[in-house]
Amino acid sequence: MSWQLPHGFARLELSDGTILLMDVMVIELKEAGFSPFGGVKFDVKAIADVIIDSLPEELKERVRDKPIYHPWQELPADGWELIDIRAQEPAVIETTVNTSKGLFSVRVVTEATMVARNLSYRDFKGQPIYYVFWVYKASWKPAGKVTLTAPAVGHVHR
Repeated sequence: MSWQLPHGFARLELSDGTILLMDVMVIELKEAGFSPFGGVKFDVKAIADVIIDSLPEELKERVRDKPIYHPWQELPADGWELIDIRAQEPAVIETTVNTSKGLFSVRVVTEATMVARNLSYRDFKGQPIYYVFWVYKASWKPAGKVTLTAPAVGHVHR
């Protein structure tokens, strides 16, 4: 059986002409006690990968001879500059979960709040390094009643 993580894409248009995509994935979603929102509280954890969708050629040229930064390395402390987000389409992730109180529809909306760019390094594709700070908002509501035959806590691991 193949398990697909609930995910969605955010699209960011930056002031330097770059378009970034964020692939946001819900990696853990579990019942975590009582809340007045349908009688259930959820613990939600999400991660995101940032992908450069399009990039002005002049930025590729500016980093052509720069050292390569690998994602497993510690982030460089030099060369960062803030880049404005001109427009964005948030990632919206919707999934359904069985709980001790029945079936719930869970919605996670993710938005970027800040972007930094580093022209002192390049990635393995010859592109500048971008770093995105993002937040997510989770909400849920009852989606129906079911009889549970398995534990109500579900874990999703990547």
